[in-house]
Amino acid sequence: MAVGLQKVCNMDLELSGKRVLVTGASQGIGKATVLGFLEEGANIIMVSRGLNQLNALADEFKKNYGDSRVISSACDCTNESDLVLLKQLIEKKWGGIDVVVANVGDGRSVVDAMPSSDQWKKTWDSNFESALLTARIFLPMLEISKGNLLFVSSIAGMEAFGAPVDYSTAKAAVIALAKNMSRKLANVRVNVITPGNVYFEGGAWDEKIKQDKNHVDNIIQATVPMNRFALPEEIADSIVFLCSERASFITGSTLVVDGGQTVGVF
Repeated sequence: MAVGLQKVCNMDLELSGKRVLVTGASQGIGKATVLGFLEEGANIIMVSRGLNQLNALADEFKKNYGDSRVISSACDCTNESDLVLLKQLIEKKWGGIDVVVANVGDGRSVVDAMPSSDQWKKTWDSNFESALLTARIFLPMLEISKGNLLFVSSIAGMEAFGAPVDYSTAKAAVIALAKNMSRKLANVRVNVITPGNVYFEGGAWDEKIKQDKNHVDNIIQATVPMNRFALPEEIADSIVFLCSERASFITGSTLVVDGGQTVGVF
């Protein structure tokens, strides 16, 4: 070994036993994120608005990782009362929380340059208010544990790619929220993941492919240098890393995971 160099140890993310909340956990990025944390030894509370799909997934995870490590609960993250009840449940079960992944969002909207008030509110609530309320309710617990808050945004919040205006604006606001919070917090690391196009069964891109596969293929070939969709697991790996001790000096960062789609823009 060269003089002055320390031996590099295996990449232990030091997440064993950590208490992790993942919102929007029933499919896609949320589902993959839950699995990623479980693989690293963390304990999980996974939430979504509907219970059927969530509970079925939780049962599967419990079989593989043990009943004591997985909790599932219905929660509408646009409803502050639901989040308060969730906080009370976590306090009762665990006494605190170490990691919060705010993953709720929906990119489906209209093509209008100025969506109607009702449409704008629906999209804003789903993509920004859900993140804001989650941060507001759980920040005091994270300050006690000196934990991690991670927001899932989108590259649509960084540049105009033709995504819905209301969705893109909400995702840009999430990035601004995280950066400004990180400047004012000493004990909680706050970061953002901005995925590009992610495919999973039942997701928005799955619907578009069923409507016009050739059109979608042309979009991906023309705009993504790697010429493919991301897998939810590829986004989840980045989330898990940023919430680990291996990223202990990273805060206020926005990590782009998009197969090179923004390279030509920036």
